[in-house]
Amino acid sequence: MIIEKHAYPRAALIGNPSDGYFGKTIAFVFKNFRAKVQLYHTPELEIIPERMDVDRFASLEDLAATVSSNGYYGGIRLIKAAIKVFYMYCTSNHIRLDARNFTIRYCSNIPLRLGLAGSSAIVTACFKALMAFYGVMIPKPILANLILSVENNELGIAAGLQDRVAQVYAQPVFMNFSKSIMEKQGYGDYVPLSLEGMPRCYIAFRRTLSEGTEVLHNNLRARYNIGEPVVLDAMREWAELTEQFRAAMAQADAERMAALINRNFDLRRSLVRIEAGNIEMVELARSVGASAKFTGSGGAIIGTYRDEAMFASLTEVLGAKDIEVIKPDIVSHED
Repeated sequence: MIIEKHAYPRAALIGNPSDGYFGKTIAFVFKNFRAKVQLYHTPELEIIPERMDVDRFASLEDLAATVSSNGYYGGIRLIKAAIKVFYMYCTSNHIRLDARNFTIRYCSNIPLRLGLAGSSAIVTACFKALMAFYGVMIPKPILANLILSVENNELGIAAGLQDRVAQVYAQPVFMNFSKSIMEKQGYGDYVPLSLEGMPRCYIAFRRTLSEGTEVLHNNLRARYNIGEPVVLDAMREWAELTEQFRAAMAQADAERMAALINRNFDLRRSLVRIEAGNIEMVELARSVGASAKFTGSGGAIIGTYRDEAMFASLTEVLGAKDIEVIKPDIVSHED
């Protein structure tokens, strides 16, 4: 029997990048793209490489283009690290695994390095498949922590919990990462949200703007750790924006939500250097009346639009600059 599990890209609706700094965020996952893992019983443990794991290239140009879009490593390192962390968790918690081996393969069509959490989607799908294969249940808050540890501890990738929480819960989630809560229980308070009150959202991205999350977080982390006042103030404000957005959702106040989304980006722009191509995406979207901010660390934006006429203007204006625009098919419950 083949076990097949999926995980989806994440869009941070409000509050990012405060999730790694004791802040608050709201995020969701959407079905327009997905990472898929298949796992089945075999005599030996084997990981089948995916297309982006290959080490053969047609030319120097092909190698350079591949590295620019995918980074220096393919997803196979994520799978290896995820399997190790799963095994170590089970061992340390005296969860007995039977002696069966397996073959695992994965694929993903999530655009890479655009702030859509494509890497953590692969890890999440892998954990789901391993749990199903061995019959292991891991509480969702703990599972999100484990998935984060794969990238933080095993691979040295700077990231926060938000992506993994949204992908594990597989529905919109309000997340409170306040320091007192994190220190008390080891994870945040996570409140699943319904789609009721959700504004009309779009996501837009330019594949040539690929940039790893570490580019932003390595700089912010250093400034946060030394207590730079402007950074500390920004983290507090992002958390406040999230609370205000949640209240606006409850009232279905689309105009207020749009203003909060814009403020989220403007605060970010005042704090860190942003590539001109990313700024252009935001400004183009706003030029037709839509709100706009990053979905993650750059390369893709999310915002709200008023009606279909505005969405048509969005697709026309951004499309003219080779920027793809989609309506996210938001996941509202776990498959």
